Amino acid sequence: MRAVLSIGSNMDDRVKLLKTVFDEFSDDIIAASPVYSTPPWGVEDQDEFLNAVIIVDVEQTPLELLHRGQALEQAADRVRVRHWGPRTLDVDIVEIEGFSSNTDELTVPHPHAAQRAFVLIPWMAADVHATLAGQPVAGLIGMLPQADIDGIKVLGRIEEL
Repeated sequence: MRAVLSIGSNMDDRVKLLKTVFDEFSDDIIAASPVYSTPPWGVEDQDEFLNAVIIVDVEQTPLELLHRGQALEQAADRVRVRHWGPRTLDVDIVEIEGFSSNTDELTVPHPHAAQRAFVLIPWMAADVHATLAGQPVAGLIGMLPQADIDGIKVLGRIEEL
């Protein structure tokens, strides 16, 4: 099963926390974006994030993949204090090829991905032909406010940070 994961952190050692995801999925990654510095989205009174996208090919069910990401968040002592608030680590399933779900536990494609430059820009860097719900990611980026796009700054590959 091929899936797109968006990962982010804005607390503690952000690079180290992102590396835990790259390490966990090292045998499964088929493409990865650079790491980007991104402004907070939704709740703006918090530190900037580091974000990246990895595309993985795994032999798991969607729920098993979700639980694998949640285990990484738990290992990073993720605490959900407020919606869209600061976090040590966020591992979101953005899309799973040929799969959709809209349950309390798992919603795929991710319901807000099309509005988030911090997801779309790294995803485009990992896969220039990416589509979300049948729409080219490049076109979705073109529909975002320019200020959202301008706030995204590439830092480099995870191995270089």
